[in-house]
Order: sequence, then C-alpha cells, then structure tokens
Amino acid sequence: MQLFYASDITLPEYTLSEEESRHAVKVLRLSVGDSLHITDGKGNLYRCQVISDSAKHCTVRVMESQAEFEKRDYRLTMAVAPTKNIDRYEWFLEKATEIGVDRFVALLSEHSERRVIKPEREMKVITAAVKQSLKAYHPTLDDMTDFKAFVTAEHSGRKFIAHCGEAVKGKSYLATTLSKGEDAVVLIGPEGDFSAEEVRLAVDNGFEEITLGNQRLRTETAAVMAVAMVAVKNAM
Repeated sequence: MQLFYASDITLPEYTLSEEESRHAVKVLRLSVGDSLHITDGKGNLYRCQVISDSAKHCTVRVMESQAEFEKRDYRLTMAVAPTKNIDRYEWFLEKATEIGVDRFVALLSEHSERRVIKPEREMKVITAAVKQSLKAYHPTLDDMTDFKAFVTAEHSGRKFIAHCGEAVKGKSYLATTLSKGEDAVVLIGPEGDFSAEEVRLAVDNGFEEITLGNQRLRTETAAVMAVAMVAVKNAM
C-alpha cells in the first residue's frame, strides 16, 4: 500500500501537492488508473485512483473511505527533553510514531542541553514515519514547552515522570503499573535528568514516579522504551 498524507484532502477529487505529485509519478511511477491511499491524519483512510498523472499536479478520485483506521484504545503523550544532538531526538520521533503516539511535547527543563527546535523540520520526520508505517493518525508536536507550565496544566489520563534521581527500588515499573486502555502522559528528562525540584513539582501535581528498569539509558532510548511498554501493555 502506498500511503500519502494530506490533512486538507477534499472529496471526491483531490490534487496532491507538487512534492507529493512528483513522488507519486516520478518515483513510484504511478499512472492513470493506478491506486494509492491517502490519510488526513485524523484516522480516515482513503483508497484513491489516479485520474491525472501530472508530475506537478497529480489528481486522484476517492473510491472508498474508512474511518478510524487501526484506532488505538488509548492516547499517549510523550513529553521529552530534546537531545543536544538533534538527530537522536528525530530518531525518537520517528520510532515513537511508528509504534504509536498521539502527542509529542518538546520539554524545556532545568538541565536541558537543547533549548530550541525547528517544528517544521521535526514535523517532516513525523509525517515521513506516518507514511512509512501506514498510520492513519498523525501525532501532533508542541514546540518547546517550559517544564513548570506543562506539569501544572490539565492533562487527561495517568501522569508519569521517569527519572534516576533516587534508587530504582520503590518506584513503580511503567509496564506493570499502567493498565490496558489507560491514557498516559510520560515525562522523559534530558541527559542530566530532571532536577530534584522538578521531580517534586511533578509529584505535587499528580505525576507518579516510575522506572523503566535497571539499565542506564540515553534520553531517546528511554523515551522509545516507554512508548514500546505502553504499546505492549495494550496489545496483551
């Protein structure tokens, strides 16, 4: 299945952007009569047929639609401090999108090594992962958000903060404490971890302290591991 992303898709006919048209006609060599799929990123999947194979203005006709394609039973928000090496953060965005996330938040904490991101660039990474992994739901991305502002805001579902500030013993293990079907918000800190003050603030605002295991993990590895734990828990 060839999947394209178009948040502004119109029915019954739609013309792909010039970039997507070029990809469809020049790279995939689709021509009149061939089929492709488009998602609007909101759960709708459209099976389409090419009716004009222009490399600049490829037009398709929607033949069939499916709502809530592979909808998950839970919502997951990952609030992660971007890494100093942006490639590592983008690796996290890609892999987490493939596994299943609804919202990404670039978290600015006390020990953050990176304090600025380029949302347009990061959204391209997410979109590419949506298309590659055949997802009908496109995650959202919040620009850099102050830690205090985020943890004191309202959030639905259970709220967790993973950190290494204290001994692992005594903390809940994310894979066992989370129940199937529960919405979750997970905080992952920078390489220098969250400060003790940040942990206290999060706990005071209803976040549960968790561990991802005894391993020492990089920020992006811990974040992907958390996403995978939530996905496996909901697949059981």
